[in-house]
Amino acid sequence: MRVAVIGMGLIGGSVLRALAAAGHKVTGFDSDPATRGTARTASAEAPLRARWQIAPSVSAAVADAELCIVAVPLTALGTVLDELTGRGFGGLITDVTSVKVPVLELAEQYLGGSQRLAGFVGGHPMAGRETSGFTAADPRLFDGCAWVLGLEPGRTMLGDWLDLADLVTGLGARAVPATAADHDRAVAAISHVPHLVASAVAEQAAGPLAAALGAGSFRDGTRVAATRSELVAAMCGGNAEAVRPVLDAVIASLTAARDALDARDPIAALGPWLTPGHDVRSAWPPVPGEPLPMRPTVPALLDLGRAGGWITSVSKDRTTVTAVRPE
Repeated sequence: MRVAVIGMGLIGGSVLRALAAAGHKVTGFDSDPATRGTARTASAEAPLRARWQIAPSVSAAVADAELCIVAVPLTALGTVLDELTGRGFGGLITDVTSVKVPVLELAEQYLGGSQRLAGFVGGHPMAGRETSGFTAADPRLFDGCAWVLGLEPGRTMLGDWLDLADLVTGLGARAVPATAADHDRAVAAISHVPHLVASAVAEQAAGPLAAALGAGSFRDGTRVAATRSELVAAMCGGNAEAVRPVLDAVIASLTAARDALDARDPIAALGPWLTPGHDVRSAWPPVPGEPLPMRPTVPALLDLGRAGGWITSVSKDRTTVTAVRPE
């Protein structure tokens, strides 16, 4: 497939590298000239069959593309969509943004109104690291990761969704069908609020002795606090409606833990508070069941996603997919 990747930070750069390694014809663009230069040099150093092209503009990048993957911050997404529609790009468009309702609203604005969204499927690969930029890009970043693909009943074209599912599973990812609203509620709990909590905990560890004593619990509990602050602010602020109730629930839970510390026997009081979180974390990740063939309809796919399932492959004729549900 001929693919354009707009934005070559950690995720966009990793997508570009992974697609090139999988044999796709890939052209990248980034608004930063230094990033374009770094990516161009890296391509020259890559194996011949896994190289990519770097374009001087968005329009040049998508000139002959069948698919455009937009990997820019939410704040810049509207500008790129405006340029794509202004240039008359007729291929499929997806994104990798960590919130989906605001992206869906932008897609409606630029690509087709509030009814059909032909040519657009929102996306979010659940992969990353605390480092950023093209130099951190890794073609293996998506191995085994859940890659959410937006599926809006009556609006997303099923053929577009299956084309993207085929592409991302070919990169080693698990395609997870979800509506934008379902996605944003879920990631508020498992990604966005953990970023905020990690930052709050890391702030309390200032000082040379704390730094010297920091070990596994500090490292694992605060890793994402090292993410660039502007990225976390855009991610959490862009999903504020879903983040607020989850953060409120976490604050209420921590308040209960604080109250337990005032009990006559704080050790005994903390036990019941700790048990639910321990049980949830001990059961993660879910154990996958047997892969089974499934006829891909929108209701069936959404049922699969809401049950915590995913797609591992798509048949060439698009009539069946291989579905996995957790045990």
